[in-house]
Amino acid sequence: MNKPKYIKIENELYEINTDFRIALRCNEIANDNTIGDYERALAINYLLFGDKSFSCKNPNKMIEIAVRYLSLGKQKKGFKNDFDNKFELDFSKCIGLIKSSFKYDYKYDPYELEYLHWYDFYNDLENLSTSELGNCCILNRIISILNQDTSKIKDSKEKQKIIETQKQLQEKYCVKKEKKITKEQEESAKAFYKSLGIKV
Repeated sequence: MNKPKYIKIENELYEINTDFRIALRCNEIANDNTIGDYERALAINYLLFGDKSFSCKNPNKMIEIAVRYLSLGKQKKGFKNDFDNKFELDFSKCIGLIKSSFKYDYKYDPYELEYLHWYDFYNDLENLSTSELGNCCILNRIISILNQDTSKIKDSKEKQKIIETQKQLQEKYCVKKEKKITKEQEESAKAFYKSLGIKV
């Protein structure tokens, strides 16, 4: 996989801060509902491209490229991760799980490294061990519980136990969703993503 280090906008080169911690911080900002869309875009551009991002003549193009970079070259809605289906992991809450899982599978802790490219981190994260027998890393064991289909469990006590466990894990490790958003907020978000050419 090609690992980009620079982007080019209107014949101007911008170096990307490619360390995985920066990408995870961008993901955190993208999921922070207390920040407006414009400020969110500015913050992500600044984290990835530094002071030079403020002089960019086409900041919309820059955030569009930033989204594509954070999504590993794939055009997709927002910055959501692909490691879970029903729930969205909050990476800032999962640092301990990530450390343990990487040590279990790869014998290294990414947070102890001075530098690790976002694409390398993502690839290792996506390929962590999985097993139906439970012989896998702790992160994927938790994801497996979160994604368990409780409608297929016949025993009512067992079903309730799994539902309660899912709620606890979701509270501890997942992104907190806004319970309700106003029509105005929804239209504003749609307009923002549409301006970037991202389908919602």
